[in-house]
Amino acid sequence: MPKISVIVPAYNAQNTILETIYSVLQQTFSDFELIVINDGSTDKTLERLSTVKDARLKIYSYPNGGLP
Repeated sequence: MPKISVIVPAYNAQNTILETIYSVLQQTFSDFELIVINDGSTDKTLERLSTVKDARLKIYSYPNGGLP
């Protein structure tokens, strides 16, 4: 079980998602899981996430929940 869970919400984040993911993955502390919650993106967010090959990355997709 990882010591830390990093949770990144994403909605139509194709322009920034890879920069965000790689920033987390390059940290010197490595005992973490990186969870991306895709909130029904209609752009290429999921396609870009699928290019990341790291066992610490977990991607969960749900229909868009709208405003909190």
